[in-house]
Amino acid sequence: MYVNSNCVGCSQCIAFCKHGAITAKGRATITDKCKECGACIPYCPMKAIQPGQVV
Repeated sequence: MYVNSNCVGCSQCIAFCKHGAITAKGRATITDKCKECGACIPYCPMKAIQPGQVV
């Protein structure tokens, strides 16, 4: 999972992460606690959380 440049730092995704893998100081960051479950994706109003890795 990764956060693209659409992120505005609203932090809504943090509440839906079952693994405590998202932090936000400004733009959200997905930590190594991420289990790739995707639960956070539909809750991002900016569609900033994406599956896969940054290429």
